[in-house]
Amino acid sequence: MTATLSKQDRLNATLTNLRSAMPELRGALVATVDGLPIAQTMSDGTDANRVAAMAATALGLGKRINDTLGSGTLTDMSVSGAQGQVYIYAAGNKGVLAVVAPTGMNLGLLHMEARDTAEGVANIL
Repeated sequence: MTATLSKQDRLNATLTNLRSAMPELRGALVATVDGLPIAQTMSDGTDANRVAAMAATALGLGKRINDTLGSGTLTDMSVSGAQGQVYIYAAGNKGVLAVVAPTGMNLGLLHMEARDTAEGVANIL
């Protein structure tokens, strides 16, 4: 008999897989589009509630910018600072994936892994 994993367990496993594939990440979080954290693996005690709210707000703003400019459906966006970057990915219509990366990370690999993760999150939600 095989146990069926809950959505929560599946989301946690998805984030664990992302962190295993890219151990240099400083954190990853899945939130609803209205800013509620669902699953997270933040490594430095970061407040998941605040990150979820900000990621959802940024995603909403990014969607509005894309709509205004006629750029099509938003897939991802980034916020960069001197000590690292945050990449925000749309996870279908219900979710958002935020990934915290250090400066100098291989962005091609990050985008490949994170976009696959965002698609997996969208399928779970």
